[in-house]
Amino acid sequence: MSQRVYVVGAGIIGLTTAFELSERGVSVTLIDPAPASGASHFAGGMLAPVAEVQYRQEPLYPLMRESAALYPDLLERLGRVTDLPLGYHNHGTLVVAADRADAQHLAELTEHQQAHGMEAQRLTLREARRLEPALSPALAGVVSIPSDTQVEPRLLTAALRDALTRRGITFLKATVTGLSEGHLDTDRGPLDTRGAQVVLAAGLGMASISTGLRLRPVYGDILVARSPGLLDRVVRGFVRDRPIYLIPRGETLAIGATSREDHRGDTPLGAVRDLLDDACQIVPALEEAGLVEWGTGARPGTPDDLPYLGRISPQVVVSTGYFRHGILLAALGGLAGARLALGEAPGFDLSACAPQRHK
Repeated sequence: MSQRVYVVGAGIIGLTTAFELSERGVSVTLIDPAPASGASHFAGGMLAPVAEVQYRQEPLYPLMRESAALYPDLLERLGRVTDLPLGYHNHGTLVVAADRADAQHLAELTEHQQAHGMEAQRLTLREARRLEPALSPALAGVVSIPSDTQVEPRLLTAALRDALTRRGITFLKATVTGLSEGHLDTDRGPLDTRGAQVVLAAGLGMASISTGLRLRPVYGDILVARSPGLLDRVVRGFVRDRPIYLIPRGETLAIGATSREDHRGDTPLGAVRDLLDDACQIVPALEEAGLVEWGTGARPGTPDDLPYLGRISPQVVVSTGYFRHGILLAALGGLAGARLALGEAPGFDLSACAPQRHK
């Protein structure tokens, strides 16, 4: 296989793929008009293969666990190349329920997780508030997931970009508008890719490349509040059956979990209201926090919400459609995408992620 690879897309998936290729001494050109500005910029960053499970997505569970297990090695190798912070925190996760109905939802989810061999420990509210005193004393249920951790996506993507720059990777600020065997069309002119491999990791940008993959935008709203020291752990929860997450990031706290398919790329006031109401019900002290940022990102979803990861031609590998799991699956997706581009076995069972399955 070629030792020259074009990676289209510089979100978390494209960046980790390029990094894994650089680890093998491959010449990489990374193409993106605005690196790390899409879904990765607005992501929560939870490495949560237990808390993030969704019913009817069982084929994804082993890949989620395998990717989480790959992260320590990825971060250790990345830290050898860059001295920028990586934003990794391993304090674990608490999942809480606001009322009785939410507690039933949480109990059913916990049973599902345990039935699939995942570690999820029920705590009393007193035990939970010893760990996180800011939690509301009125919560109806708490589960601890010590193995679920987090990274700060903006720090991680900045570190990846720095590492790739240090290794001499070529960054091309362009939009790919089409491809055929032997060349890529871009808004800055055609690129000759004869003798090279191409990895398409452009997320929703795949629509302009016309590969026939079925992707849709799923919008997620996120808020950032200034609240130093309020929480140590990620706190996820259900409030009136709505999911909510609170992610401590040093001086600030990210609040998110909306999932909209209404084609609105702005941030609806109703979503902001619901996020703030739910967050303050779980952690009442947040009412005193200052709101410093809000935004909306569009995540690439597939018809079954499983990624497209695999080869679609002798020259082209696809790695997209990661939906809510882009940060979590980046360690596995980057490694598998690099291996596939180099003609190697991916090392994981990717049958559920076959790119041609919806054609």
